[in-house]
Amino acid sequence: MKTSTIPTFRVEPELRQAAESVLHSNESLSSFVLQSLRAGIKQRQAQQEFIARGLASRDEARKTGEYFKADDVLHELDSMLSHVESK
Repeated sequence: MKTSTIPTFRVEPELRQAAESVLHSNESLSSFVLQSLRAGIKQRQAQQEFIARGLASRDEARKTGEYFKADDVLHELDSMLSHVESK
């Protein structure tokens, strides 16, 4: 696959110093920026998928008329969490 470049951008000296101060040994600023970009993309994709699932769930509830009380859902989630924690 052919590579391409990301546009360069200017930042305040304090931001660059902060980024450089958290670099791991043998890590370059470029690799840190690339890793941060990938993580940001992954987080936004997960957020978009979460919103899409929520909207689909809303639409399905409107279509079927089947709704659940928040307290019931939270109780079920607590029960699931307790079950996992007890293992």
